[in-house]
Amino acid sequence: MTTDGPCRVALIGMMGSGKSTIGRLLSEATGWPHVDNDELVRQAHGMTARELLAERGEDVMRSAESDALAVGLALRPPTIIGVAAGVILDSDDGARLRGGAIVVWLRAAAAVLESRAKGADHRPFVEGEGGSWIREAAAERAPLYASVADFVLDTDAGSVADAVATLHAWLLATTPCGAGETSRGAGSRSR
Repeated sequence: MTTDGPCRVALIGMMGSGKSTIGRLLSEATGWPHVDNDELVRQAHGMTARELLAERGEDVMRSAESDALAVGLALRPPTIIGVAAGVILDSDDGARLRGGAIVVWLRAAAAVLESRAKGADHRPFVEGEGGSWIREAAAERAPLYASVADFVLDTDAGSVADAVATLHAWLLATTPCGAGETSRGAGSRSR
């Protein structure tokens, strides 16, 4: 976690966990800029991650998402970064997250993720057998998300406003964003 100077917050989690919505609302609450993986990929490649997947394959899409993470982590803090769900599968990206940001895992049950992800054009892996893919991917990625998370925020119950308020209060009270600092794992809790 970054402890020298203003904060940089990375929101991680599965598609449908609330990264875009919570990132945008946290930006409104703090006044800090918010960038999303989808936006960074589009700016760098002129197409969305879904389009990259369809036209150039999964390896190119994953590389673009990794590049987007690097760009996000290089932005001047304070900033809020919505991270692609799959970057956690790359150990180098996990190390970048640990060293470059306060990492917040937005966690939700697979059934909730599936219901939120259905019908979203920008979510390429949920067509057809999306439910089974989400369950398998969530199970595979959960320990990886946990290994880099400074804070775990359950987003499958309660209001989005409550989730943002909880995260904002935690950031101000226990991280370089406020008066104090925390070490990895300390202060992690679920809402």
